[in-house]
This record gives sequence, structure tokens and C-alpha cells, in this order.
Amino acid sequence: IAGGGIARRADAYDVPGQRIDGNDAIAVFETVRRAALRARSGEGPTLIEAITYRWGDHSMRANLPSYRTGQEEEDWRGQDPIVRLRDVVLEQGELNEEDFVSLQDAATNEIESAIAWAQTLPEPELETARSFVTLPFLDATSPEPDAGTRKLSYTAAITEAMHLEMQADENVIILGEDIAKTGGIFGLTRGLLEAFGPERIRDTPIAESVTASCGVGAAMSGLRPIIEVQLFDFVTFMMDAIVNQAAKARYMMGGDLKVPVVFRGPQGGGLRLAAQHCQSLEALFANVPGLEIYAPASPYDAKGVMAAAIRSDNPVVFLEHKLLYLGGEEPVPELPYVVQPGRARVVREGADCTVIATMAMVERAMQAAKRLDRKGISVEVIDPRTIKPLDTETMIKSVQKTHRAVVVHEAPLFGGIAGEIASVITEEAFDWLDAPVKRIGAPEMPVPYNERLERQYLPDAERIEQAVLSVCYR
Repeated sequence: IAGGGIARRADAYDVPGQRIDGNDAIAVFETVRRAALRARSGEGPTLIEAITYRWGDHSMRANLPSYRTGQEEEDWRGQDPIVRLRDVVLEQGELNEEDFVSLQDAATNEIESAIAWAQTLPEPELETARSFVTLPFLDATSPEPDAGTRKLSYTAAITEAMHLEMQADENVIILGEDIAKTGGIFGLTRGLLEAFGPERIRDTPIAESVTASCGVGAAMSGLRPIIEVQLFDFVTFMMDAIVNQAAKARYMMGGDLKVPVVFRGPQGGGLRLAAQHCQSLEALFANVPGLEIYAPASPYDAKGVMAAAIRSDNPVVFLEHKLLYLGGEEPVPELPYVVQPGRARVVREGADCTVIATMAMVERAMQAAKRLDRKGISVEVIDPRTIKPLDTETMIKSVQKTHRAVVVHEAPLFGGIAGEIASVITEEAFDWLDAPVKRIGAPEMPVPYNERLERQYLPDAERIEQAVLSVCYR
């Protein structure tokens, strides 16, 4: 084994590492017992590498050739842990052969009885199975408070939401790179270490897949972890934990499990961070049942939507646009509040065209609307606030009034969320449309590093204005 095996890696972390025979049940028990006692006494973790064998091939399809020799399989079957443990207890007189057969028969009968019971049950209905995917939001009837006069920036609003939720619930923890003493590279966890200590604000190694998996496990165990993704492009290292574990765990456990974990971090372009640090990845998650996607565009919404994300019993992908970090202060209530997931905000009322925009595109839609006002065109701007659940009712109601719609997001146009929104509007409000729904997105290419090219890449107010004009003057 290269490097002497996995257990040797423990040296790099200054913890004990031990390589054992994983088919020796007694050795496994004793080794794990000692490691557990060590951990419970506060001495830290132990890395145990247990060498064992998988009896069956990777695939259960009988028509595929085996990739292991018969002799190899026969040799390992001779190391069967149950047979080896039986031999030990018989030799030590703990059991006789008759006792062992009785135990084996009892286990077999219990399994067979469970199978027989399961076979008597009716086949599940699709709607029953669907009810296991996500849980309803408990604060669904909470009214949104008046914004008041106190002002906060977008980043400060998110930080305040996390602080208040951590104050209210000791199960809320935060994991991520450089989030404790540093306070996050964009400063969103600044001050939280001093307020809540290193047990709840935990710096993690540069190992995103491990951090995400820890967060999912913590959520399943009753905590409410927030996982900071330093730049949201790095979420690609976390995809198995998010897509295959967090999103599906409740469904696969028949609805008997909650996975209240938030994966949050900055995405989007505009700061010249190049192709691997500026992507808009919401569409990757939109097609995954079990995940919710929140994407607030204002300080008021950022605080309320973050509070909703932390309180949700479902896994949430929480998107923060880097350009919004640079925005000014706006009125935000001081007391805790939530913005209901799946409730869009009409940012600006209008009569001639509906523009639905997400994240940083909301402000650009507002700029276009003001320019169009001077041309006599009244634009209604809608911010979904959450992409999943999606408030299509507000959008359709608006289109029934304006008879035209433009949908804009920053991600590449093909496969983007604008296509879903345009499709719903076409299906539900076709009779009210006076023109086809227009979509705006980025071109089919990575985000350029060159400043001029990046500006051309990102949708702007002029493109939105031209799209509105194209549907108003057909």
C-alpha cells in the first residue's frame, strides 16, 4: 500500500493512527473502544484503518465478468469475521455449537419475518413518497415587518441574521475556511467567534467535501449547521454531500429525518476573479429534489431570508452575490424576522412589462425601468427572493396585468432558471401574453478575466432595456 496505508496519515495531524484486521471482530471492538474512551476523555480523535473485503462484485449483474480471481475470493472467505468469531467463542467455551446454531436460526427467522411482513404491505402511492422529500416551513404565516429607518449593508444584514439565530438556538453552528479568527474573507462571520466561541464557530481545513459531509452529518444529528463556501465555485467539491446525501436523506429514510443545513457563500461576476471564481451555479441545484435555493438581493431580504434558511428543516443552498457585498446600506429592522420562502417581492410596480430578475440583476432591472420611464414605458420589477420554492403566482398575476415578460439572470442562458420561469408563464398565462417571453442571460462561455470582456459578458441595464422594448414594440 502506497505510503504505508491510510493510518499513516494520522501523523500529519498529530493523532494516533492504527491499522487493524477489519475481519477480526474482537480486534475491531477493542480498538474502537479504546479510541472512544480516548475521545470522551478529551484527548482527541484516532484514525483507524480496518482492512476488510467486499464479498460480492461491485455490480450485482450476473452477466458481467468477475474482475477477481476465484483463489482471491476463496482466501478472503476463509477470513469471514462471523466464522472467526464463532471459532473463538466455541474455543473459549462461551457458546457451544448448539447455542450458536440457535442464535443463527433466531437471526434468520427475524429477517424472514420482517420480509414477510413487508410483503403484506400495500405499494406506496406517489404522493405519499413525495411528502417525504421536504418539510413545510413552520413560520409560513409570519408577516414581514416594516423596514424602519435603521440601515445595514447586505453583508451586515446576513451577519446579524446569523448572530440572532445563534443567540436564539444553541444548535446553530458555523463551519468553514477562515471563518473564526479571520471572520471570513468577505467578513460575514466577523465577531461571531468572540460572541459564541470556537465550539460553534469552527475553522475547517481546505477540504470542502469533508466540511460539507460534516455539516450533513451534524444536521442529521440534531444540529443546524451553516457551511460557508468561501467562493461558491468551490461548492463543486461538495456536490456529493449536497446532492446525494443532504437532498435525499429525508426521502430515503421515509420522512423520519430532518437535514437542516445551510450551504452559503458568494457567487457571480463583476470583481474580475476569473472563470473559476465568478460562476453563477443556481441551476445546478434547481434540478435536485430535496434542495431549496435562496437568493436575496437586498439587505432587508438578506436578513429575513437567511433567518428562514437557518430555521428551515430542509437543506438550503443560500446564494450571495459578490456585487451585493459592495452595495450601500438600506433600512433593515433590528428585531429578528423571516421572509417566507416562496414569496416574491414586487420591487417596483408597473403596467407595461414585467421584468423578473435575480440577485445582482434586480438593481440592473431597476436601472432599466427608470430609463424606460423616460420613454413612457412602465416596468414592473419582481425579485423571486427564493428560486426554489419559486413564487410563480406573483409572476403570473403581474403578467396578467402587463401582458409582457422579460426574465433576466446572470448565469449562461442555456439551461438557466429563466427558462423555467418563462415556461411557467407561457403555460399559465399564455392567453394574457401579447408577446413571447424574453430571456436574458450570459453567453455560453466562462466568465472572462479581462475587465472589458467581463462587462460585456454580464447582463446590464441596456440589454434589459432593449429586451423590454423588443416585447413592447412587436
